[in-house]
Amino acid sequence: MLALGAGFLASAALLGPAGDAGATRIEYYATVGDKLCDLNLVKSGLAYCDVEVGTGAQPPRGELINVHYTARFPDGTVFDSTYKRGRPLTMRIGAGKILRGLEQGISGGGGVPPMLVGGKRKLMIPATLAYGPEPAGCFSGDCNIPGNSTLMYDLFLVGIYK
Repeated sequence: MLALGAGFLASAALLGPAGDAGATRIEYYATVGDKLCDLNLVKSGLAYCDVEVGTGAQPPRGELINVHYTARFPDGTVFDSTYKRGRPLTMRIGAGKILRGLEQGISGGGGVPPMLVGGKRKLMIPATLAYGPEPAGCFSGDCNIPGNSTLMYDLFLVGIYK
C-alpha cells in the first residue's frame, strides 16, 4: 500500500479493469469517517469514485452550478475549502474556465460518468489535468500549490444555479 497521508491510502498496484474506456481501480480510503472507495483510473489520468450518486439532474454544459468542495494535497493538507468560506462555489461547467480534471470529474467523459445534483464524488487529479508544472494560488509572491502537484478533491454537487 502507498500511504497518501491524513487518511488517504491507495494501493501501489492497480487492481485491474473496472468498466469503460480502460478504467482501472485503485483502493482508496478517503478521509476519517468516510467510506472505503475504489477509485476508477481513466486513460486521462483522472481517478474518481462516487461516495454518493446524486438523484437530481445532470447539469447541462454551459450552465452555472453550485459545488461545495475540499481540496487537498495527497499528504492530506487542505489548501482550499468552500465549507470554510461558508458557501458553495458557483462556476460555469463546460466553459473551459476550471481545471480540466474538475471539468471531466463533474461533466464526465473519457470513461467518467457525469455527476448528478446531490452527488458526492472524490477525485484524484494528476498535475497534467490541474496546473501542470507551474505553481498556482500565488499571492504577493507566495504560491500555495507547487508545480506538478497531484490534487485530491471531495466534491458535492449542490445544484444548478438559478
